[in-house]
Amino acid sequence: MTTKLLFAPRRAGLLGWHPRPRNDLFRKVPLFVAFAAILLSASTVRLDASAARTLNPARALLPQTVMAGPGLAPVSAAAAVRIEALVTMLARKYRVSQEATRGLVEAAYREGGRNGIDPLLIIAVIGVESRFNPIAQSDGGAMGLMQVIPRYHEDKFDAANGESVLDPRTNIHVGARVLKEYIRRGGTELAGLQLYNGSFDDESNAYAHKVLLEKQRLQSVIRRGT
Repeated sequence: MTTKLLFAPRRAGLLGWHPRPRNDLFRKVPLFVAFAAILLSASTVRLDASAARTLNPARALLPQTVMAGPGLAPVSAAAAVRIEALVTMLARKYRVSQEATRGLVEAAYREGGRNGIDPLLIIAVIGVESRFNPIAQSDGGAMGLMQVIPRYHEDKFDAANGESVLDPRTNIHVGARVLKEYIRRGGTELAGLQLYNGSFDDESNAYAHKVLLEKQRLQSVIRRGT
């Protein structure tokens, strides 16, 4: 469960200043303005730092390389608009910085392209599985953004490079491969999602419907943002 940190911003102000006679006031204005600018600058820094702490605490564990989206192929102008629309909504909904969210969305688009999977499906799985918490863990051993269980998918990790299941980029890379495998095995997207959740025998397909509903919400966000 993500712990929310409460923050009550301080108002920056100049206490104890009173109007002075006209001539004296004109002489003091430059000094007053400079003093106010210094206080405002310092207050802005404090507010920016405190505001950052109101974001999902797990955001601090998102590596800079993922946030920056290194190694990604250039996207079209249309794709960039879609990504930005998603980033704005997801960052607000899950209380993750836009910078970190952008890295995750770009990773989902990259892995979707590599595996022939709709990137919105990957993002929907992340939302349902972990609510964009990169250190989420379940009692059953599922870990990370896409709740991958390492012992079942050791062949998909590059141990030589020291890949960690909790690394967001690695988690999305492995999770997308697992999802692709299960969709192929199940024969349909719906069946693949049920396999991914380990609930293939659930006749109501509750998990798959939940993910697909989230995917529809993401599609709506893109339509409104383009």
